[in-house]
Amino acid sequence: MDRLDNTVRPYAWGSTTAIPHLLGVEPSGEPQAEMWMGAHPGAPSRTARGTLVEVIEADPERELGARAVARFGPRLPFLLKILAAGAPLSLQVHPDLKQAEEGYADEERRGVPLDAPHRNYKDANHKPELICALTEFDGLCGFRDPLQAAGLLDGLGVDSLKPYVDLLHAHPADAALREVLTAILGADPREMAHTVAEATAACTRLGGDYAPYADIAHHYPGDPGVIAAMLLNHVRLQPGEALFLGAGIPHAYLSGLGVEIMANSDNVLRCGLTPKHVDVPELLRIVRFEASDPGALRPEASPDDEEVYATPIDEFRLSRYVLAAGGTAHDLTRDTPQILLCTSGTVRAGEHDLGPGHSVFVPAGEKAEISGAGTVFRATVIV
Repeated sequence: MDRLDNTVRPYAWGSTTAIPHLLGVEPSGEPQAEMWMGAHPGAPSRTARGTLVEVIEADPERELGARAVARFGPRLPFLLKILAAGAPLSLQVHPDLKQAEEGYADEERRGVPLDAPHRNYKDANHKPELICALTEFDGLCGFRDPLQAAGLLDGLGVDSLKPYVDLLHAHPADAALREVLTAILGADPREMAHTVAEATAACTRLGGDYAPYADIAHHYPGDPGVIAAMLLNHVRLQPGEALFLGAGIPHAYLSGLGVEIMANSDNVLRCGLTPKHVDVPELLRIVRFEASDPGALRPEASPDDEEVYATPIDEFRLSRYVLAAGGTAHDLTRDTPQILLCTSGTVRAGEHDLGPGHSVFVPAGEKAEISGAGTVFRATVIV
């Protein structure tokens, strides 16, 4: 079992206080957005044996287990993060596996450099993800019913939004959503900036259901993503609740602290709320134009006190244990790789004492017992 030393990524949208407070250290004043736990080459966790990438490459079957290597190849198939949103993230979607393979192969064939700002596919993998709230957590996820979106836009009283309102009343619903998003992203930038300014003033004046969009516009003035965001469901998670984000589902995290797990991929297509490249044709190919009610995912309890966040994904499995003082120890040994992350209290994992924000990597088959008083998240795979 290896204690992990993890990198914190200083993206501009990160909170300046949430991760330092979790770790019990003084804030530096700089944004601290994500703490990565895993073997992603961009910021692999470090152990006493080397980086987790080096450890796994030295003996994949020993570290990951024969079944995981046979199923996913000689790499850790998930990336675990602590995510701290102090400002809205970009509005985005992720491709499914077939789309990622095709998109990556196409850009490789055309010689698009991996670090090119207009590159869409950094790898050939999909990127389903799950976010579990540690604090109250706000986000956008999936399309609203078109008539609900029309009502929200119409309530602003902005004349230049009327064409979108009319389109959203058309049938079928998927075609209406596609046409409106296409129109928003293809609008004249100067005209759209004026529309966003008027919509922002109305959101600020009206408050209530409009308040989140006023805050989004504060961070991204004039961005068409402000209007596109109103097509999506606004979701507020309470601590312990989660959201699963599958392929093609437009989403954005707005604020809060959470534990995030995803397939080990960097593939993101952006819709707005970003100065980065937006490839509208490719985006429209990937987005699933389906109205949905995302709902909050709650963990399913099992007899051994493990609370599992069930998803349709094999690359990762996230669960948690809420340990009470004086309780019995729990044996977590399994034949797949694991990362154990403490988010509250003090727990004992093998020979390691873990406080909030501390984590360990458990090789496949390695004895893994936890005890103490606190909360432990367990990340592994399904084979």
